[in-house]
Amino acid sequence: MNFQRGRTREEPEINLIPMIDVLLVILIFLMITTTYSKFAGLEINLPTADAQAQQDKPNEIDVVVTAAGTVLIDKQPVAGNVEALAQALQRAAAGAASPIVVINADAKTAHQNVIDVMQAARTAGLSQISFATQQKQP
Repeated sequence: MNFQRGRTREEPEINLIPMIDVLLVILIFLMITTTYSKFAGLEINLPTADAQAQQDKPNEIDVVVTAAGTVLIDKQPVAGNVEALAQALQRAAAGAASPIVVINADAKTAHQNVIDVMQAARTAGLSQISFATQQKQP
């Protein structure tokens, strides 16, 4: 029994406009929430020295920090704590007019060991600190 004699059947169709609207909203949402972050980093160019070898000065205190963390002040080993380093630096600076602390640190030494030497120099009242460098190899 066909009760719809005069009616023709409509072909089913898919309306694409709402689907395009939804996809556009999703695309905008993803573009806004996505972070385009660059990896933050510092480019550091380490210094090199091409100067002539400096003559020894009597007011220099030579501090050597080895790769193992051993600290030598004027070729004498010193305990690694800051207080002992400060006392040894004060003894080495006795009688010198405006002494300069020259730190010779191994490339593989821990950064903390060098900071300890710098803190000990500050505690001992020595404000002039210098770092020794290697001359460039040709």
